[in-house]
Amino acid sequence: MAVPLRAHHLLCLLSYSGEGYSPAFVHGFNGIVQRLADAEPIELVTGPDAICAPLCSDPCAHCHNQSVTQRDQLAADALAPWFERPLVPGARLTLSAQRLAQLRAAFAQDQFHRACAGCPWDGLCADIARNGFAGTLLHMEPVAVPTD
Repeated sequence: MAVPLRAHHLLCLLSYSGEGYSPAFVHGFNGIVQRLADAEPIELVTGPDAICAPLCSDPCAHCHNQSVTQRDQLAADALAPWFERPLVPGARLTLSAQRLAQLRAAFAQDQFHRACAGCPWDGLCADIARNGFAGTLLHMEPVAVPTD
């Protein structure tokens, strides 16, 4: 099974520290973080995803807004070089400790800033990056390389 995620949520994962729109949202996001920490793959989707799910019943939910769809495209474009392929709906990705560290380093250097423009969480995420991603919830163990 794969975790369905929209492209900009790949960036959100980098600085997620347990804050969110509601207790249900945080609970759901925490579960997704655990699935990814357990090496479950990601499948890119268009529109609302597993993270959006707790918000979708709200008639004012921003998950369907054109601005969020544009943020997804900007994130997909910005992240594609890090995954060495186009990030399109249906693409399957895996995170590793090394890739997570690389993405966080790039995020801290504002390499993804354009994709986060207009996001209400941008300031919080920038503060978390400035503090070395302290308090973030997604942690991955490096995979040991067997030696002979």
